[in-house]
Amino acid sequence: MEALAELRKSVQGGKLVLGTDETVKLLKLGKLARVFVASNCMEKVKAGLMQACEAQGCEILDIAVPNDELGILCKKPFPVAVVGILK
Repeated sequence: MEALAELRKSVQGGKLVLGTDETVKLLKLGKLARVFVASNCMEKVKAGLMQACEAQGCEILDIAVPNDELGILCKKPFPVAVVGILK
């Protein structure tokens, strides 16, 4: 649950990037410290993120929360499958 605690703290701090496209873009620029992936994220998306994170030396964490709950946790009215935390 420590990953969820860090995610909650980042929501309050405004250091989140939501969505696959935006996360990958900032990941390639080396601006992310960590990436969280929802439990029901598509395998194709997860594989691409793992490859990008490995190339940038960024930590990627699978969290045991589905995308609809992750959206609620990020205070959004829609599902969120990928969340990045800015450095």
